Amino acid sequence: MKIFKTPFSHAYWQCAARDAKKLRTVIFSALMIAACVALARLDSLPVVNNIKVTWGFLARALCALVGGPVNALLFGAVEDTVSYMMKPDGAYNPFYMFTTMLGVFTYALFFYRAEVTVLRVFLAKLVTNIQNVFLGGLGTYLFYSSKGYWAIAGASAVKNAIMLPVQLLLLVLLFGALLPVLHRMGFLPDQASRLKLWKRPGWLGGKQSGEEENAAPWEG
Repeated sequence: MKIFKTPFSHAYWQCAARDAKKLRTVIFSALMIAACVALARLDSLPVVNNIKVTWGFLARALCALVGGPVNALLFGAVEDTVSYMMKPDGAYNPFYMFTTMLGVFTYALFFYRAEVTVLRVFLAKLVTNIQNVFLGGLGTYLFYSSKGYWAIAGASAVKNAIMLPVQLLLLVLLFGALLPVLHRMGFLPDQASRLKLWKRPGWLGGKQSGEEENAAPWEG
């Protein structure tokens, strides 16, 4: 199983397309959809004032890690629709489905067939939170709110900035615990079986595109 330095290669997308068709990827994705539905029923984690962290992003990140970016788009569409059907909250907003798809796709670009580091986890969560601010804010503005777009985006930016360190900690703990398990189950390359703190320069520390490494990874 190959590790890629960047997602910007033909071989990377060939692997992503193949993995998206595998039965075990479909089964894992279905389990993560079920996990998202179940996690939505748990109480949110209070952070400060009325700001709370929900749990669904953990299952989405795991699905992106295992299934890759091609699978992520289908997973995002199905998961958002199923989650809404199981727990409706106001009128259905298709714009949020697009945001979910983009978020899972972004996770996949950072995690799939890569050596996962704390830096990668931070940047992936930062990018998805920025997406939530601008695209999620746009969906709220277009479908629900009478407020101005920048007022909505500003409030969302504060909320997402406060949630970021908590979400980062939860993802780091989850990946630290499950990377070895997923490797033993055959979902991840050996080089991706442990969470690293930092890697040398490159696409945030991955191996050369399309190459497999047998040497132990450098860890900072």
